[in-house]
Amino acid sequence: MSGPEQPKVIGEELSDERIRGFLDLSPYDSQDNADFFVLIRAYQALREGDFERLVGFFVDAGRDLNARNREGQTILDHIAEHRRSAAYVASLKQAGAKTSAQLADA
Repeated sequence: MSGPEQPKVIGEELSDERIRGFLDLSPYDSQDNADFFVLIRAYQALREGDFERLVGFFVDAGRDLNARNREGQTILDHIAEHRRSAAYVASLKQAGAKTSAQLADA
């Protein structure tokens, strides 16, 4: 028999525990910001509603929504560049995330 042992599940409801698991991720390179790494991985892997839940857990854990990558971008800078990211951007803004330009002006 070929293929994966378990069939792909689409539309599966993710538990809070599974979403909180993203908070335990660590960057591959110690020079990468851990908070930015968690947010970018969550953005790449989670649906809009699940990402919004993760952002809430992230803030509650005292993590930095305005962490920057090596290029100086915040997660809001990075995600806003993508065409279909409006819901993700809205979740971040609602939680208090800022662009690098907004942080520079402050």
